[in-house]
Amino acid sequence: MRKFWAPVGISVLLGGLIAVGWTACGGSSAVKTSPTVTNVTLSDPATCAGPSGPYSHVYVTVTDVQASTSAAGSSGFVDLTPSLKSSPQQIDLLGQANNQCFLASLGSTTQLQAGDYQQIRLILADNSTAVTGNKCGGNGANCVVLNNGTAAQLNLSSEATTGIKIPSGQIAGGKFTVAAGTTEDLNIDFDTCDSIVVEGNGQYRLKPVLHAGEVSTTSTSITGTVVDKATGHAVSGTTMVALEQKDASGTDRIFMTTLADASGHFVFCPVPAGTYDVVATAISSTNVIYAATLTTGVSVGTSLASIPLIAAQAPAGVAGQVTTSTGSAAAAADVTLSALQTATVGTSTVTFTVPLTAQSSGTASLATAAGTSCAANTGCAAYTLQLPGAPANAGAYSAAGTTWTQATAATVDTTVEADAFVPSSGGTPDCTPSVETTTQTSAAATLTLGPGLSLTAATLAFTGCQ
Repeated sequence: MRKFWAPVGISVLLGGLIAVGWTACGGSSAVKTSPTVTNVTLSDPATCAGPSGPYSHVYVTVTDVQASTSAAGSSGFVDLTPSLKSSPQQIDLLGQANNQCFLASLGSTTQLQAGDYQQIRLILADNSTAVTGNKCGGNGANCVVLNNGTAAQLNLSSEATTGIKIPSGQIAGGKFTVAAGTTEDLNIDFDTCDSIVVEGNGQYRLKPVLHAGEVSTTSTSITGTVVDKATGHAVSGTTMVALEQKDASGTDRIFMTTLADASGHFVFCPVPAGTYDVVATAISSTNVIYAATLTTGVSVGTSLASIPLIAAQAPAGVAGQVTTSTGSAAAAADVTLSALQTATVGTSTVTFTVPLTAQSSGTASLATAAGTSCAANTGCAAYTLQLPGAPANAGAYSAAGTTWTQATAATVDTTVEADAFVPSSGGTPDCTPSVETTTQTSAAATLTLGPGLSLTAATLAFTGCQ
């Protein structure tokens, strides 16, 4: 998985002097100062890397990282990495992290005043920028490299070059706190696989999905092993694991994803302090999909024992269409699709996001456009999701041993959710409302999935789009 503080890492040293007291000397006052150091890192545990995913490299060129104590607007940003302006750093988001979990260090020092920073901003180089040792060749400063070695320019939104904003809702704990005379470690996690939109014309565009948070450079991991419950061995195929946290509505949203290795072992590193829910799913080399296993209440520093997956046989298929309109004319939008299911843990019902294992991504991205298959005065795009057609296996984490339980039902109700964004905006919400969900099929029946069952979902129709 690849993100700006777990799977891909950028480290930046930010040293500042903060006044902590006054002393008298010869009738005058002098300021005693104590250094405050902030280390900024970039991470990204990607799930779309070859050979199972389509990309061998995804290069982006970083020119700055900034932070602001303001929760809204574009004022008050402090430059955290001034050296990058003259020496941009090109980073492979699918590269191998170092032993400290980070993809790269932007090692720079600047003054940073103590306070609560509620916005982080990452700035990428325009594709016309000259980059020393450019890995993209003649394909700009940012590019994707396919498994066959073909490179293609990664087109950027205007926001990517003026600053990809990470608001407080995407910062662990809602803010990054810098205290006087301390060392703080800030990591930006870049979710590469959910950030690339493949255009209908074969071009690639970046729709950045980023999170940030305070980490510890010594112990910031969540690890574990995922196995087939029936055999006790790792699944031969693709096993995806997601860290999720609740949003304001109480729904578990994917914070980062990673793939388990051939032995079923996975590592999330670094991870900001906090408590997470861990969701694991898999699809075997023989096209057997596994029900999600949900483990709630997992803290940073935890090593999970064998997480059991229960085979659900052939994947359930959900096909559908998204349409976008101003209300009277077709409009284009970037759309992110998620599949939600529920599970009972103790006396609580947890709504969680099902990682899209069959698509090597936590969520699905598509771009709508007007066409002959679209309803009048709309832009549209079709999608197909492959999902487990069985209830989740769920339990609350216990250091003494976690007990997971699967509901006895043979089917599982599912919600398909779509979030709309302004194309090439870097993630600005679009349409009114900007989120549409459906729990129904096109025939107005409940979207209830079973093994091997294929259903057509009701159309997700956005209006009020730009």
